[in-house]
Amino acid sequence: MGIREFPGGAPRGKTIAIGMRRSPDVSPRRLSDISPQLRQLKYLVVDEAIKEDLKWSRSVEDLTSGPVGLTSIEERILRITGYYGYQPWAASYKREERPRDSPAPAAASAEAQAAAGAEAGGRTGRFCWRCSRAQLKKAFWGVAVVLCVCASWAGSTQLAKLTFKTFDAPFTLTWFATNWNFLFFPLYYVGHVCKSAEKQSLKQRYRECCRFFGDNGLTLKVFFTKAAPFGVLWTLTNYLYLHAIKKINTTDVSVLFCCNKAFVFLLSWIVLRDRFMGVRIVAAILAIAGIVMMTYADGFHSHSVIGIALVVGSASMSALYKVLFKLLLGSAKFGEAALFLSILGVFNILFITCIPVILYFTKVEYWSSFADIPWGNLCGFSVLLLTFNIVLNFGIAVTYPTLMSLGIVLSVPVNAVVDHYTSTIVFNGVRVIAIIIIGLGFLLLLLPEEWDVWLIKLLTRLKMRKKEEAAEGSTDLGSGLQSKNRRARPSFAR
Repeated sequence: MGIREFPGGAPRGKTIAIGMRRSPDVSPRRLSDISPQLRQLKYLVVDEAIKEDLKWSRSVEDLTSGPVGLTSIEERILRITGYYGYQPWAASYKREERPRDSPAPAAASAEAQAAAGAEAGGRTGRFCWRCSRAQLKKAFWGVAVVLCVCASWAGSTQLAKLTFKTFDAPFTLTWFATNWNFLFFPLYYVGHVCKSAEKQSLKQRYRECCRFFGDNGLTLKVFFTKAAPFGVLWTLTNYLYLHAIKKINTTDVSVLFCCNKAFVFLLSWIVLRDRFMGVRIVAAILAIAGIVMMTYADGFHSHSVIGIALVVGSASMSALYKVLFKLLLGSAKFGEAALFLSILGVFNILFITCIPVILYFTKVEYWSSFADIPWGNLCGFSVLLLTFNIVLNFGIAVTYPTLMSLGIVLSVPVNAVVDHYTSTIVFNGVRVIAIIIIGLGFLLLLLPEEWDVWLIKLLTRLKMRKKEEAAEGSTDLGSGLQSKNRRARPSFAR
């Protein structure tokens, strides 16, 4: 509530803030000690907005109408302000009552509040509908991304196994598929042109993404110090994985590669000093136990041991790639990630091409003629691997990262079904337990860092809901007993 002072000795424009408060019912004191100040109140003018809130108060109208006596002003100021504990709503004060026409404005105010509440409720409902619709859309895209990751990863693994039956050259296949990484940045730029409101030329976009490597952009020194090591790790990861497919079945390869999540956690904890989490330590132990059991499942034969060692090495290279990327380069935006992967393709073309040539002439990876190369299988494998990497790197734009990781672990049962019908794999008890243990460890590593806080909140809500239901049940039972007692009580009225 605010009252402005106008002529009469008081400063112009000064606002007096008066707050109504309900205090104990005490008798009002006299204001004789501030009589000179009270004489100025005949010049007070009340704001129009305040008049609307105080229509029922006759004292405000009297104050703004003209000169009044000191005693009348004193009583009415006490009535307005509740000063010195004065309570105009108390039943003991009966000199003036609220006008009888006050219910009409109150009813109008109630109708206005109801209309406002209905409008607010409508807005809230529309907002909730939009939120639920957005979440539903994100979940739908998540399912699509999971299926795409699962299909591309399982498909590339099975197609590589099929290719090695006629083309026994895992490093050449790795080199051929890595060359396709060059397409990352052109595909990203096409998406940028189609979707972005502020379109940039290819050169402008390239220069902006090059800032990821530093103020000087992509220099020769940056290429060899920050891109070349990751190119080597990328090639080693894929080569070891493909070489392991030659030794053991695709089910074991795919489930053992899931251990890279545990290796990422261990390296991040040691190198990056990430937060220690007991549940992730348990997941890492489960992954190691699964590796040992998987080795034991085939009886420690040399062929299976070499294959398991190769895929564990591939998972380790993948984990080292991710941790070093975070350590040296940090986090990258979509355009920066696309440019970085394209640079890896350029590095592969310029510096890794010599290795397949050497392997060919040394007859380590030899084929009689280029006509015997299954180009369809090679191109299909490269397209599937490129799709897998695109979805894995850019799928976060449309869904949750956890859902994308689920696609990798879901490829294990897909490969198991295919192996069951196309190979002589034996799913004994040890292998099944090893698969379950590694899968469980992978799922534990997907838990967020605040999972324990969320779990406590969920349990607390469930407990409060049970208490409320129990209280409502006891209230209903008590009211039922009271009504029954009333009906059973005899009446002595005559």
